[in-house]
Amino acid sequence: MTETDKPVVALRDAAKHFGPVKALDGVSLSVAPGECLGLVGHNGAGKSTLVNLINGTFGPSSGTVDFPGGAGDVRAVFQELSLCPNLTVAENLAMAHPALKGVGWRRPAGAEIRAALDRVFPDHGIDADAEVDTLTIAERQMVEIAIGFAPRGGAARLVILDEPTSSLDEGIARQLLSHVKAFCAAGGAVIFISHMLGEVFDVSSRIVVLKDGTVVADRPVGDFTRAGLVDAMGHVATEGAAQQAARSAPGEVILRAEGLEARRGEVVGLSGLAGHGQAAALARLYLGLSSDWRRGRGAGAVFVAGDRPRDGVLPLWSILRNVSISVLGRGLVDRAAERRLAEDWRKRIGIRTDDLTNPILSLSGGNQQKVLFARALASDAPIVVMDDPMRGVDVGTKQDVYAMIRAEAAKGRTFLWYSTETEEVCQCDRVFVFRNGEISAELTGEQITEERILEASFEMQEAS
Repeated sequence: MTETDKPVVALRDAAKHFGPVKALDGVSLSVAPGECLGLVGHNGAGKSTLVNLINGTFGPSSGTVDFPGGAGDVRAVFQELSLCPNLTVAENLAMAHPALKGVGWRRPAGAEIRAALDRVFPDHGIDADAEVDTLTIAERQMVEIAIGFAPRGGAARLVILDEPTSSLDEGIARQLLSHVKAFCAAGGAVIFISHMLGEVFDVSSRIVVLKDGTVVADRPVGDFTRAGLVDAMGHVATEGAAQQAARSAPGEVILRAEGLEARRGEVVGLSGLAGHGQAAALARLYLGLSSDWRRGRGAGAVFVAGDRPRDGVLPLWSILRNVSISVLGRGLVDRAAERRLAEDWRKRIGIRTDDLTNPILSLSGGNQQKVLFARALASDAPIVVMDDPMRGVDVGTKQDVYAMIRAEAAKGRTFLWYSTETEEVCQCDRVFVFRNGEISAELTGEQITEERILEASFEMQEAS
């Protein structure tokens, strides 16, 4: 067997246990040079644990993880971004580049990260000297991906991409998928983890399905259908479940601000290319609705963050307290009622934990996002503001959440929903498309199509 024929990584009966919890239970698989392995499974299936075994963060409790061609140049790009926010883009590259040291390292660091960004994301517009905390979440994700593919003193042999497009709009995501295909065609290997099944089918040569820590399917991509893949994951989601839910006629206008309006019981979408002002408008709307702290007044709005580490989870608190914080703070706390509320939402939204008093960070990223949805929907706020909230959420849970949103809207609750996924935006009753910080189109009913949204994203400004 030549070096190019040897697997980049090979796992044999690999298991990882955390006390009584079997995060992985006897996984055997290999990844060959030139292969893009699509790795799918619901939240908590063991995907992140598998990644941490391959990149060396964890050692296996049993079984083996081998690198027949050598263990060097294995890169991992995580769903929960790991950049240092107080450092520049170039400085973050230098931290992962052992050869950049001594006097004069800044110039080559800047040149290398600019070249990597240009290669993966043409026309990215990111300044290598900008501090990371000044970038949008999409730009931070682009930087982390570019660092993963950058030479850094040698060519990467295996790049693990964990939900790499979760904050990217469709156009930027297509750039990444094209680069992955070119990287694998040149002999590199990729493990591609995503809940966006269309992307998995587009980029993968083979798909492995994890369920409860074990491999339940491992076949070439051509041997799967979308329905068959969802079925193998263990949850047959009803296509269009949210659209099929009963829709009530929206009520009176309850919000006019930032150039848009929303009615009682309406699901209002904010769309357009990432970075064109949707998230900033959403933040201003939420602050305007939630800044009245006078005693006795309920919250005017509640927020579901897509950027969990920055805007969502309370990392030092338990799962229980992260769910219940939206209804606490009104006098003495009824601990029994608090637990009943959290337990009810654990079951309704499928938070994978046996103990709600566990730390919130003990959950996978997708399960942390479920906690944020539970926190918001458990409150009595009339308006729910959602900033790209489906990051890292599995396909089955997405359908369940869509149905919950529609059910809450039927009761008179209003949703303001920014999403980078056009498919999600098309679930809304009314859509405002943003371009260059302004609303370029308002779409309702049958006007809400992917074609109309893209047209407004790129061309409507010419009308002015």
